[in-house]
Amino acid sequence: MANKLVRGSFIILIGNIIFRIGGYVYRFLMAILLGPTAYGILGITLPFQGIFQTLSAGGLPPAIAKYVAEYEAVDEKDMARQTIYTALKIMVFLGLFFGVLMIFVVAPYLAYDYLGKPAALVPLQIVGLITPFSVIVGAFRGAFQGVYKMEYIVYTRAVEQLGMILCATAFVLIGLSTVGALWGTVLGYSLSVVAAVYIFKYHMGKFIPKASDDFVFTRKDEMKLAGTLVKFSIPVIITAIAEMLIYNICTIVMGKFLTFADIGFFAAADPIARLPLIISISIATTILPASSEAFKLKDIDMLQKYVSEAYKFSLLFVVPMCVGLALFASPTLRILYFKNPAYVAGAGALAILSIGMTFYSIFAISTSIIQGIGNPRIPMYILVGGAVVTGVLNWIMVPTMGIAGGALATSIACLLMMIPCVYFVFRLTETKAPASSVIKIIAAALIMGVFAFFIPKSTLWLFPGIIACVIVYFFALILVKFFQKDDIESLRHLSSRFGPLSKIVNKMLNLVEKLEFRN
Repeated sequence: MANKLVRGSFIILIGNIIFRIGGYVYRFLMAILLGPTAYGILGITLPFQGIFQTLSAGGLPPAIAKYVAEYEAVDEKDMARQTIYTALKIMVFLGLFFGVLMIFVVAPYLAYDYLGKPAALVPLQIVGLITPFSVIVGAFRGAFQGVYKMEYIVYTRAVEQLGMILCATAFVLIGLSTVGALWGTVLGYSLSVVAAVYIFKYHMGKFIPKASDDFVFTRKDEMKLAGTLVKFSIPVIITAIAEMLIYNICTIVMGKFLTFADIGFFAAADPIARLPLIISISIATTILPASSEAFKLKDIDMLQKYVSEAYKFSLLFVVPMCVGLALFASPTLRILYFKNPAYVAGAGALAILSIGMTFYSIFAISTSIIQGIGNPRIPMYILVGGAVVTGVLNWIMVPTMGIAGGALATSIACLLMMIPCVYFVFRLTETKAPASSVIKIIAAALIMGVFAFFIPKSTLWLFPGIIACVIVYFFALILVKFFQKDDIESLRHLSSRFGPLSKIVNKMLNLVEKLEFRN
């Protein structure tokens, strides 16, 4: 079981990283090919796409995974199969319902009444066509997760991403603009459905065979099972919608007050600001099962060690990344969107959002720890409150400050979510905050920031400046005596997974040992 968990977690982690990178590639290509105004139209559709996909899924994929795994554990394969079929019926209904609602009711209201931008009508209507396909593939992914075949999830995601990127790029290049980009998304999801159905039909039979001849399942039984699935999914969907609003409510509010070009500038900066989250979410993925195991075994010392190291090692990498992105916002945008230098107008928003992502990184890790020790409702309440605060702050700041106001509102909301979440972590785990380590990391990052401030902010100096900042940050950590012997051993163990870079990392750690512990 342990090997299955570790293997599955690693596959999903790799899949999430690839999926996130694929999302960045899609956004960068669309931004370059479409230009700020057309990309702004695409940007305003993305939040509604995510919200309607989540509503249509009804929080059921995790429910499918949970109950399929439970029925498989007691060898009730007929019930495992029935769970998938019952959930799929619910999700197909929800997908079609919300798809039709989006096309004929929500899209016209948003385009004409809320946004006052008729050009957004057709792109928003196409979102309604995406919804049913995304829901169906979500149901099958829940089934794959339930039997620990995480690689099947990665396969369907790969088909989805590749199909979406290739089709969207092709359609935009032949002149279909934003509509073409969204039709590419429709085709990407439809191809992933084909892949999911194929895998389920030809590769899942040994895990979930056909129903037994004596298996009887009445309509009353199915309604009872449906009720169980929906009951489990309600907190899941509330949390998912709240988290999605934290990410996207600023764009929704901007659609009301700003031009498509402004939204395009913000949409170009937003994914770059979230790059540090790859590190924090990876650590959060690992800390959840680890903290859960330590809590179950009542090993308080181990739990406290996990909590302290999760914060320390996350901030060690995230803080300098966020500071660097904030200081080098303009040349970063200039290089990434080299064909459209107008995107440099999003530099202010990128700088502010980058700092906000430091707060969100800590929040993400705190959420995983709290969930791991059996308190999933606390993050849910904080997320719901954070979504409300984000909406109110954006409504106040965006009309007067533009995209910088949206970035500032989101960053403040992330800070306000982080504070109670960290409080609950330390109170529930009885862990002392690693204050000394955090102060040293911030001090080293500030030293690096002061050095970076005097580097010319041009494209020519970007990469040399990044390399110089990494070196300065490394020696600043030594200067403030951040590294302890346990940290050296932990980092050396971690470096063994870095492939060709492991030798370089080990040499740097050897240098740290000589400088830090020479006495």
